[in-house]
Amino acid sequence: MDKISPCLWFNGNAEEAVNFYVSIFPNSRINEIVLWPMDGTGPNAGTRKGDVLALEFVLAGRLFRAINSRVAFPFTEAISLAVACKDQAEVDLFWNTLVENGGKEVVCGWLKDKFGLSWQIVPQRIYDLLVDPDTAKAARAMTAMLDMVKIDLAAIEKAVRG
Repeated sequence: MDKISPCLWFNGNAEEAVNFYVSIFPNSRINEIVLWPMDGTGPNAGTRKGDVLALEFVLAGRLFRAINSRVAFPFTEAISLAVACKDQAEVDLFWNTLVENGGKEVVCGWLKDKFGLSWQIVPQRIYDLLVDPDTAKAARAMTAMLDMVKIDLAAIEKAVRG
């Protein structure tokens, strides 16, 4: 078990979200599902014994936890899951899968999935371009990227070349 792992809070749909996430990324699985031991009371009134309370899952090799509650705490852009993609095909695959069925494109490689969680879908190559010792090239890469919604690596490479 990782010493520290992110815990994502869902409003009753944690199992659906986790099943969706582990279906997208290789090296992903659900390790454990914890069920409510009794009917919910207080802010969790309406939960039934046997409903999903929490999940432990691995997403692309990293441990996560998810919790279900009737208390709605929405996700914000203050935290996002960043996906370093090996190439444009991976960017396209993850981007398209995460925005389908209710997700929203945002800007500059960011999107929100249908559960409201923010993601950054970025080709690994962009990090190399942004730290290029030639600061003019790095600036052209950044300028090109800031004008995009989904990252287009070929367009950024073209901008870098001038």
